[in-house]
Amino acid sequence: MNESGHCISVAQASSMLESGKISSRELCGIFLKRVEETESEISSFLHLDKDAVLKEADASDARRAAARQLGQFDGIPIAIKDNIAAKGQPCTCASKILEGYISPYDATVVDRLKSAGFVLFGRTNMDEFAMGSSCENSAYAITRNPWDTSRVTGGSSGGSAASVAARQVPAALGSDTGGSIRQPASFCGCVGLKPSYGTVSRYGLVAFASSLDQIGPMANTVLDAAHIFDTISGRDPMDASSLETSGKTSASLANPAGLKGKKIAVATEHMESPGLDDGVKKVFSDSLSLLRSAGAEIVEISLPNSKYAIADYYVIATAEASANLARFDGVRYGKREPAKDLIETYFQTRGHGFGPEVKRRILLGTFVLSSGYYDAYYLKAQKLRTLIRNDFLEAFGKCDAILSPASPFPAFKFGEKSDPLQMYLADIYTISANLAGICALSVPAGLHAGTGLPVGIQISGKHMAEKEILEIGAALEAMRTPKVFLPEIGGRK
Repeated sequence: MNESGHCISVAQASSMLESGKISSRELCGIFLKRVEETESEISSFLHLDKDAVLKEADASDARRAAARQLGQFDGIPIAIKDNIAAKGQPCTCASKILEGYISPYDATVVDRLKSAGFVLFGRTNMDEFAMGSSCENSAYAITRNPWDTSRVTGGSSGGSAASVAARQVPAALGSDTGGSIRQPASFCGCVGLKPSYGTVSRYGLVAFASSLDQIGPMANTVLDAAHIFDTISGRDPMDASSLETSGKTSASLANPAGLKGKKIAVATEHMESPGLDDGVKKVFSDSLSLLRSAGAEIVEISLPNSKYAIADYYVIATAEASANLARFDGVRYGKREPAKDLIETYFQTRGHGFGPEVKRRILLGTFVLSSGYYDAYYLKAQKLRTLIRNDFLEAFGKCDAILSPASPFPAFKFGEKSDPLQMYLADIYTISANLAGICALSVPAGLHAGTGLPVGIQISGKHMAEKEILEIGAALEAMRTPKVFLPEIGGRK
């Protein structure tokens, strides 16, 4: 926030620092003050070391004074989700089993942010081990939506979304396994990008489901999300699944080509979803009209296997989770409960350390991988995943991007989705992108008529088409009403 009460974007902060209008210490001080004003209402952060932030800011100011700055973003603060490793900082994944754990190394994305001069600005709250759609599954705190503190932020990157939406920080990193960046971005009224699988290194991300996980940016503008993506993306020798990326996506946003001639598709199955809220449907329809008025051609497609996506996801994701979380056993690192022997150590540590949702998914994943059920569930799910991916390949032969709601409903109240199956439906529009490995962007598109809450629209593109979906997102952002999403919180009325 600046003195006029509006947000300072990453791009604006860069210009202010470059011109000498503000120092990094002053900039970080503005956001630290904002945290003081709002954190008691929101609880975005699990850890925030004010002295460490100001120390990094002073180092950035010293570099600029000596004309040795690390780049245009040197001195700008950014928050990090608590499942992404940063050397010397806690990395608990919002779980009791990692209580007190301090990371001995930097994730590749964190190393790249540091190399660009970004100031690490705290660890944000999340659903435990990134398992959830509301940020209610954290072992330490419940993060509240800045627009209405009786409602959830979405998950699992709820703390990152809330910190950006409440203007506590200009940008944050989240992780997305089935919608965990895009759905909370929609609920909180900010921009969230799930990059194509492989474009951002996963080295240093605590694994939930390795074939689905992807780190991505959350910000208040599409341009800011592009800047962060450009900083963290690219080949990494520490991650064999990572890919080379070409060009800067942010460069194309400075002089956008426009939407004339672009084919933007709507899937029949998305509009026939029985759980789609009328207010969300209205914002989606208005967004289509705006894009059409800007010269885009709206076409209809079919994604016939999308109706199986949730079932498919929860077989594959839980299977991978059960394998990945086996390392948390009380022996190598993390919390260890007192026990008389090794077997009891496993039972006590995992029994007390993991929360209900994590236990539920480990049990389900172990079941689908067990003898006698592997072929019936896991193998079949992998075959279905190929069909879902093929649906998208066929669709992108007819269009440049696919438009859908990011969530079938706006942010719901705490405890409203107590049934796990109801909760899983929150990701009905986002899961397919992870299964297919494509990129997808959530952009705030309007306010829900009934609740006044933000509604996000998802723009999906083919693999490594981040530039294209960011251009469409920027065009929609420029046309939307209101132009700036500002929740009333922390004395702002």
